[in-house]
Amino acid sequence: MRTLHTGITTMHTTKHRLAALLLLTLATGLAHGGELNLPNPGPKDTCPVCGMFVALYPEWIATVLYKDGHAHHFDGAKDMFKYLLDMPHWAPGHRAEDIQAIGVTEYYGLTRIDARSAWYVIGSDTLGPMGHELVPLATQDDAEEFMKDHAGKRILRFDDVKMELLKDLDAGKF
Repeated sequence: MRTLHTGITTMHTTKHRLAALLLLTLATGLAHGGELNLPNPGPKDTCPVCGMFVALYPEWIATVLYKDGHAHHFDGAKDMFKYLLDMPHWAPGHRAEDIQAIGVTEYYGLTRIDARSAWYVIGSDTLGPMGHELVPLATQDDAEEFMKDHAGKRILRFDDVKMELLKDLDAGKF
């Protein structure tokens, strides 16, 4: 078992266009693999989705960095995905095409990696600050090992995450 830290045990068409635009932007605008150089949240930075102070949970930080240098920080990948999948609600005035990078904190190494290249395990015995979480891992091997060690239910990739899945996570369904 390898654990370096413990977790705290519009319209239909418009939405599809926004999702397609977000995916296209992210696919063309990000470098894959390796550690990302992202700003750290300050002590007063709060998650735009849940309002929690992000810096209190350094092992769960996720960040959306815009081309103008503005960053939104999250207390876990789950809230970051909620934000990305409903930007008109959570990020009025921000556009998906202005995103420069998206990072999540990798579970074992505690470094921020490209969210699009990460592997996510759901349904494990490791909880984040907001409960059931998408636990980011750097490689498929790490994700499979984490699943075995922490009773995970599924491994997902970035594009597999949909709003319904996030709602199910909040309800403890995997």
